[in-house]
Amino acid sequence: MRQIYLDHAATTPAHPEVVAAMLPYFSEKFGNASSVHSLGREARAAIEKARDSVAGLLGAKSEEIVFTSGGTESNNSALFGVAYANQNKGNHIITTKIEHHAIIEPCQFLEKQGFTVTYLPVDKDGLVSPDDVAKALTDKTILVSIMHANNEVGTIQPIEEIAEKLRAVRDGVWGGYFHTDAVQTVGAIPVDVNKFGVDLLSLSAHKFYGPKGVGALYIRKGTRLVPFMRGGAQERHLRASTENVPAIVGLGIAAELAKAELESRQKHLVTLRDKLSQGLLAKIPEVTLNGHPFKRLPKNVNISVKYIEGESMLLNLDMEGIAASTGSACSSGSLEPSHVLLAMGLSPEVAHGSIRFTLGRMNTEADIDKVLEVFPKIVEKLRAMSPLYKGGKK
Repeated sequence: MRQIYLDHAATTPAHPEVVAAMLPYFSEKFGNASSVHSLGREARAAIEKARDSVAGLLGAKSEEIVFTSGGTESNNSALFGVAYANQNKGNHIITTKIEHHAIIEPCQFLEKQGFTVTYLPVDKDGLVSPDDVAKALTDKTILVSIMHANNEVGTIQPIEEIAEKLRAVRDGVWGGYFHTDAVQTVGAIPVDVNKFGVDLLSLSAHKFYGPKGVGALYIRKGTRLVPFMRGGAQERHLRASTENVPAIVGLGIAAELAKAELESRQKHLVTLRDKLSQGLLAKIPEVTLNGHPFKRLPKNVNISVKYIEGESMLLNLDMEGIAASTGSACSSGSLEPSHVLLAMGLSPEVAHGSIRFTLGRMNTEADIDKVLEVFPKIVEKLRAMSPLYKGGKK
């Protein structure tokens, strides 16, 4: 049975060119980038080339890129780094109710340390209001952190509009910083830090066909933050630890490929996404699409199916060779309904019946045809066993 992988929001397979570029740095070009001998200098040169590639994808300067172990570390570094470096100016942070746990949990930790956090609501499509962001600002606000696109429902936030609101206030009295978690968008849709007007941005290689365990944090020049990790002079004293040279090289190649293929990847995924979402809504009664109808990631189809649970659908799809998700991979072991869907106004019962299909560069129309053939039958079978479903009426 051919495996159909539709969980690219959780992770992506490394691109063959990424793997090929990484391999020599495990055994032939294995030097420590902090060493002064030729092997060390070779490793250093590879890191700096990758830094240039990542900067080029974001429209940033190379010296504004700090390599990390991935999106979670980048988010933690941004939140803790700015909070601790600027606590003499204020202790207030603004974020949203639908952020990834790599934002929410650090914010909850900071609350225990005396910081205050405002968790802004979103509308039924998962959008936060730029006006709400501006209204939440106080003279104690040191950081605003709002994700570029949601990892569960794919809704793309109005980052540029929010930045405009913040700039208008910054010209007056506000001296804080703007961070965005762009883990789901870098390499998937255009991301330009200058166009966005952000001061910090998080990304992770394994979300766009790079290796796991490596990411980056964009830090606009002049942004005040303290290092999240200490113990060495690596990454301009901003991130101690011997650099993971093979992974950083892989991230650099993934960034180059993403920049070159961005338009074609988007076009391909939008075609598949629309075919899948429209087919599911047409073939299965009492199904709703979660997230904004068009301000959404090209790869994301998140639906709620009434009267049955997402886990049952997921297991039945897996038996048919189709890999999907019930939501964020980081919380897939939780019995709690998605905090994102609840924040969008879904009831716990409906939220439990959600499933996420996220598409990738190697998916085909035949893959979508297979899902549209198999999934309605799975829903019909599970609904037949559900005490809540009576032919569409409770």
